[in-house]
Amino acid sequence: MAALVEGNSIRATCRMTGVAKGTVLKLLVDLGKVCAEYQDKVLRNLTCKKIQCDEIWAFVYAKEKNLPKDKEGQFGYGDVWTFTAIDAESKLVPTWHIGNRDIKDATIFMKDLAGRLKNKVQLTTDGHKMYLEAVEDAFGCEVDFSQLVKIYGTSPEAEKRYSPAECIGTERHKITGSPDDDSISTSYVERQNLTMRMGMRRFTRLTNGFSKKALNLFYAESLYFMHYNFCRIHQTLRMTPAMKAGVTDRLWEIEDILSLLK
Repeated sequence: MAALVEGNSIRATCRMTGVAKGTVLKLLVDLGKVCAEYQDKVLRNLTCKKIQCDEIWAFVYAKEKNLPKDKEGQFGYGDVWTFTAIDAESKLVPTWHIGNRDIKDATIFMKDLAGRLKNKVQLTTDGHKMYLEAVEDAFGCEVDFSQLVKIYGTSPEAEKRYSPAECIGTERHKITGSPDDDSISTSYVERQNLTMRMGMRRFTRLTNGFSKKALNLFYAESLYFMHYNFCRIHQTLRMTPAMKAGVTDRLWEIEDILSLLK
C-alpha cells in the first residue's frame, strides 16, 4: 500500500515486494472500495470557507486518438476527467468525481460537494462554462462564486511541448454573491493536480503506467485521497488535512487504513 500511494506502478510494486500482480490489484480494489465508503460517510457537515475546484485529465485503456472503432464514444475508454475540490485553509479534499468534462458530470460533482458543506462558502473554479450551470443547480444563490479565467499567449514552442501555451494573465469574474477578491484563486487545487500526478503513476504522462480500467482508476484515487487526507502530514500545516478540518483528532497510519478491511 505504501508503494502504491507513493507513485509506484502496479508492476513496480510487484517487483519491489515480490507479490503477484493479481494480489496487488485485488488489494487496490478492496482498499479502494472501503476508502471510498469511509470518506463518503465521514466527510460531511464540513465547515470549509474557501473551496477551489478544477479538473485533471487522464486516459484509460488507450489515448482517444488510438481507440478502436468499437470503443469510441464509450466512457472508460480514452479521455477521462477527475473533478477535484480542495479547502484552501485545511487543504482537505472533500470530494472528487470521475467522468466526462461536461455539464452533466460537473453538476453531479457540484451537488455532491454542496451536500458535504455545513455553511456558505466562497467557491472558485476555472473559466470553463460548464461550471456556470453546475454551480447554480447545486448551490443556487447560497454561494459566493467566482471564476479565474486564464489568458494564454501564442507560442510556436507550445505546439512542440506536451503542455499548454504560456499563461500571460488572468481575469477574475464574480458570478454569484460577494466573493472576496483576494481569495479568488485556483492555486491550491492546481498544486493538488501536480501532487496527484506525483502520487499516482496512472496520471504520469507519456508512459505505459496508465489505467487499463476506469474502475481501477477510481479505486486508486480513493486510496490516494484517503492517504492524503488522513495519513500525509502537510508541510505547512504540520498536521494532516483531516486533522486541520476537524474530521479526525489523530494522525492515521497505513495500518489504520488497512484495518478498514476488517
